[in-house]
Amino acid sequence: MDEELLELQRQFEFAQQAKSTVRLSERNVVELVQKLHQLQIIDFDLLHTITGKEYITPEQLRNEIVAEINRLGRISLIDLADSTGVDLYHVEKQAQYVVSHDSSLMLINGEIISNTYWDTAAEEINERLQECSQIAIAEIAGQLQVGSELVVSILEPRLGTLVKGRLEGGQLYTPAYVARVNAMVRGAARGIFVPMNTSALWNTLQSLLQEMDGAIGVAVDASFFQSLFNGLVKEGEILGSLRAGVHWTPSVFAMAQKDCVDSFFSQNSFITYDAMQKLGIPQPSQFLQSRYPDGISLDTAYAHPSMIEMLDAAVEDAIERNSWIDSLSVLPASLGSQDAFKILSLCPSVQAAQKSNRALILGDSYIFSNGFVKDLFDRIEKEMETLSVPGLAGAGPVDEFRVAKDAKVGYDSSEVNETSSDAGISKQASEKGSKKKKGKSSGNSKMAQAETGVDNQESAPSKSKKGQKKGKVSSGSQAADSNSGSRKNEDSLGAISEEWVIQKITSLNPDFEEQGLDDPEMILLPLARHLRPLLVNSLKERRKAAFTENAQKMKKLLDNLQKKLDESFLNMQLYEKALDLFEDDQTTSVLLHKHLLRTTGTSMIDTLLLNLDMHNKLKNGVPVDPQNLESISLSAGDRSALAKSLPRVLSAKAIATVEALEGKRVESFMSALREVAEESGLTLKKLDKKLERTLLHSYRKDLTSQVSAEMDPVSLLPQVISLLYVQVHGKALQAPGRAISAAVARLKDKLDDSAFKTLVEYQSGTVSLLALMSAATGNEEDCSSDRILTKRELLEELMPALKGLVLSTSQSQT
Repeated sequence: MDEELLELQRQFEFAQQAKSTVRLSERNVVELVQKLHQLQIIDFDLLHTITGKEYITPEQLRNEIVAEINRLGRISLIDLADSTGVDLYHVEKQAQYVVSHDSSLMLINGEIISNTYWDTAAEEINERLQECSQIAIAEIAGQLQVGSELVVSILEPRLGTLVKGRLEGGQLYTPAYVARVNAMVRGAARGIFVPMNTSALWNTLQSLLQEMDGAIGVAVDASFFQSLFNGLVKEGEILGSLRAGVHWTPSVFAMAQKDCVDSFFSQNSFITYDAMQKLGIPQPSQFLQSRYPDGISLDTAYAHPSMIEMLDAAVEDAIERNSWIDSLSVLPASLGSQDAFKILSLCPSVQAAQKSNRALILGDSYIFSNGFVKDLFDRIEKEMETLSVPGLAGAGPVDEFRVAKDAKVGYDSSEVNETSSDAGISKQASEKGSKKKKGKSSGNSKMAQAETGVDNQESAPSKSKKGQKKGKVSSGSQAADSNSGSRKNEDSLGAISEEWVIQKITSLNPDFEEQGLDDPEMILLPLARHLRPLLVNSLKERRKAAFTENAQKMKKLLDNLQKKLDESFLNMQLYEKALDLFEDDQTTSVLLHKHLLRTTGTSMIDTLLLNLDMHNKLKNGVPVDPQNLESISLSAGDRSALAKSLPRVLSAKAIATVEALEGKRVESFMSALREVAEESGLTLKKLDKKLERTLLHSYRKDLTSQVSAEMDPVSLLPQVISLLYVQVHGKALQAPGRAISAAVARLKDKLDDSAFKTLVEYQSGTVSLLALMSAATGNEEDCSSDRILTKRELLEELMPALKGLVLSTSQSQT
């Protein structure tokens, strides 16, 4: 069998060496191979070389790649493409196949590297490491032209075997170098007795190593020191605690901390968090809770339960005595108000007192017994009835203007002469008017005095009013202030301010000032804030009760006011019609308008303002004692003050009416008065023909009675003139003294000559008498008295004739 095989080999070798007589071109060979491939006679892949003159199978290419790797250990794919003569695409494809089927190979960055190469490299690195004691990974990566991460991944499994060293922080160290640095770290750590940041320690050690190794030394990374330090802590070679990886606290310092805390806490029963932080304890509350589980964690300190017992005893005593106590005065000065509040809330006596409503905590640190607070509230509530809380004290317009009333007595009596046609001219009024006329006289012209003598009855009271106003400034301003305060608090209870309550607490309890507790921020302000709602509610209840009680008074007040205004307004309209007779005489017309405003208009507006003011106070629940308001006369300042004290819209219209009263036209005043009445809900009747006839008849009847009964010659003249105007013109004339002459002159065409002569003669005699009375001084001579007496007797002789003149006419008309 062997011989046959050998024979076949010889024949095959001969056939190969024999030269063919037929040669195929390269093109024919290519076509032949393609044909064989199509006929699947060649059923495997063929790869062209770069020259195109050779074919190679993938298996052969892989074999050549493996051969190159085994020969070199590390080769790039580009070099493989050159050495095999195959396109790079096929080389990459087959290289991936080879690497995937051989775990000892790796394809990185276009290079195939075998483990044998890495072993050789590791041996070289180890030799160099032993020479230098430390090598940087970055340096090795640069030499091998690979990434540092790859170098680390290759060296880590070979550490301790092929590489005798330690890899830490991007550096390779020999065991001897590690032991040296480890000794330095151990020594440095054992020399620390206070908390320290390890980063500062590592910087110091790095500087030391650089000084020791000189220029050849490599900077040691801080993580290497930290790793060695962590190992020493874990092995127990250094004692302490590491927080957040960098904060080192030696055990000797921690023991000293605990001893200090224990000593202070046992002596004082508390310790502040600030003191703990000064001792270097970063989380004092957690530290103390773990060390003293029975303690109390406060906002700024940690306290022993005995602190509660001490404060509880003091609080219980204060509650039993119906007093108050500042817990901060019992607790250590280091504790704040929030700490005191928390301890108070834990006191058994405080908890029991709060449940039974026997005590309350104010201002965090103050505890008051309810008995003390109630007593204080009762006393302040009692003070509210009489003291200076705006809008609380009971007051009526009569009280506010009582001084004004007393000061106006002279004015009221002197004005009787001006209102004689309305209410009758009395002898006393005439005498008072004549006394006031004594004074300065020109003395140059008796006729001038005679013409203005009657006017002195009006001008003298006017001077008196100006003098009286000076004495009533304070009264009017007080009324304005009071009413202004009442208006401001009409819709709110701001009158009881915290400042007012604080003032009352201080005055009723001087102890607060004596103990230096008068600062509102400390105790008075919290106490005032607690009492103020109670006082406001009390005031609301009082006002509610007062309003209920005042409802009937308000109705009665408005009914009475309506009646008074009806009567006065109708009279005002009646008197206004007489003013039309003098429209052609501007001077006399102005006098008559002003006189009517000053008499009837003043009375009406005074009555209206006083009643509206009282109604406003009753509406707001302010206690008011209704009194007779008709006897009160107001000054211009008083009227303005009352008008301003009314509600806003009504106040504006009332002020306009007061201003119209000081004007020169009755029509403006009547229009403003109607607006005020309409805003107040009152109605003013309009004078019709029927009412006018009725009022005129009643007015004429009253004047007739007054003229019949009048015995004073001076007072008779204005009554006679008013009655004559009723008889002649059918008008109710209200004429002041200065308009008498003009009024007499207009009767010339309406009376017969004898009657007019009697009237003029009597008017001249009256003027002469008044002139003599005005010219008389305090030291009257007998001749002057005789002349006055003589003139008066002459007038008395003419009185029957004058009375007969008007009475006979009146009777005939009747």
